[in-house]
Amino acid sequence: GEPMTTDPATPDDPARAAEPHLRSRSGSDRRDRSWPAEPTPLAVAVYDNHTHLEVADGDDPLDVTEQLARATAAGVRGVVQVGTDVATSIWSAALAAVEPRVLAAVAIHPNDAPELAQAGTLDEALATIAELAAQPRVRAVGETGLDFFRTGEEGRDAQFAAFEAHIEIAKSTGTALQIHDRDAHDEVVSTLLRVGAPEKTVFHCFSGDEHLARLCADHGWYLSFAGTVTFSNASPLRAALAVAPRELVLVETDAPYLTPTPFRGRPNAPYLIPYTLRSMAATLDVPEDELAASIAANTERVYGSWDDDLPDDGTDRRDGVAA
Repeated sequence: GEPMTTDPATPDDPARAAEPHLRSRSGSDRRDRSWPAEPTPLAVAVYDNHTHLEVADGDDPLDVTEQLARATAAGVRGVVQVGTDVATSIWSAALAAVEPRVLAAVAIHPNDAPELAQAGTLDEALATIAELAAQPRVRAVGETGLDFFRTGEEGRDAQFAAFEAHIEIAKSTGTALQIHDRDAHDEVVSTLLRVGAPEKTVFHCFSGDEHLARLCADHGWYLSFAGTVTFSNASPLRAALAVAPRELVLVETDAPYLTPTPFRGRPNAPYLIPYTLRSMAATLDVPEDELAASIAANTERVYGSWDDDLPDDGTDRRDGVAA
């Protein structure tokens, strides 16, 4: 992710889930903020297993309804909407509860953990995450992990404590774990081995090399590839993809960030998954339909069915959340 601006509304107000966006992406005014062209749809539908629909981006920000309509048209039949703090986790869980194409992941982002620890509110925030993780359409705890790029030595103890707490929440609720790992490969792996990784552990936006890919394979951990795998300078990532067991490979956007080539720097969205998947298929020299079918099956193995645990009263309650 990148820096964001947050509006000052009360962070733990469930009514926030009715708003189309919680945050706006900040960054250079020189960036091309136009939406990329819609791709040729995938013939075999897949899932975007990591996206941030609560973050507004683009000259004309797309609301959740438009985001999901474009995704469906592109052959992306569902997304995992990921929280990074209490407010976005509440929003994500509320959206997933009523929208058939959305499952949720909830967590405190590792870069937020030191600030909360210093304020004495980390335990309270983690308790909220644990409550949310028990909801039936919250299928993952994340994104959590370690980030030594944005957080210095003074914040690492809080990051480790939060990471370990999230691992325990995932194990106690039987949900998947989505890991944010930036400049901390060895420490993330050693923590998972020391504490005991959940049965379904996903390296979100996998950023390692062949060595880490083989290590993940040894432990049955999933590797989720984002638009970065399409970048011209990402040959180590493509080498990792090439050695990763096909049954452990997932695809994601991390939207609105990490837009795939040839649209790097422009707003990202779930509807752009086909560009990344086709690049991955080319790297692996396999038919895109074959890779898509494999990734779809892997994704359902990690998160379960998008069709389960929906409201059973026959009403469509999407309007309040997705409008």
